Amino acid sequence: MKFGQTQPISDICILVEDIDRTVAFYVEKLGFRLRRKAEGFADFHGAGLTLAAWEIDHIGAHCGVSTERAPKMAHKACIAVNLPDAQAVDRWHAELSAAGVPFTGPPEDYVWNARCAYFHDPDGTLWEIYAWIGAGPGDYHEENA
Repeated sequence: MKFGQTQPISDICILVEDIDRTVAFYVEKLGFRLRRKAEGFADFHGAGLTLAAWEIDHIGAHCGVSTERAPKMAHKACIAVNLPDAQAVDRWHAELSAAGVPFTGPPEDYVWNARCAYFHDPDGTLWEIYAWIGAGPGDYHEENA
């Protein structure tokens, strides 16, 4: 049995500089509901898997992982939210922009058959909101995949 085929991802934990700033952004701007908060850590109720945030110095001190920082805006991951249609991408872009969420630009239709918009949280974690358009994911693939 392959781990990746049998064990579903249950949580995504982003590493952050300031837990209070992160909680404020995710609650006030994106509408997540705080599930629990402890020293250097928080997680949120959401529709789907659990989103957690852990201060990088706290995880480093307690778990022995590196606290080396990537340069600001050097994205290492992208959290994506699949929306039902292109109009939903436009609606959420407008609503989140009005709430002060910093998008990189307006929604666009991309060659991979998706309408997407991108923003980042206060620590530079990249987010994508997207919806499949046209033929959806089916006709954009590697020829030798």
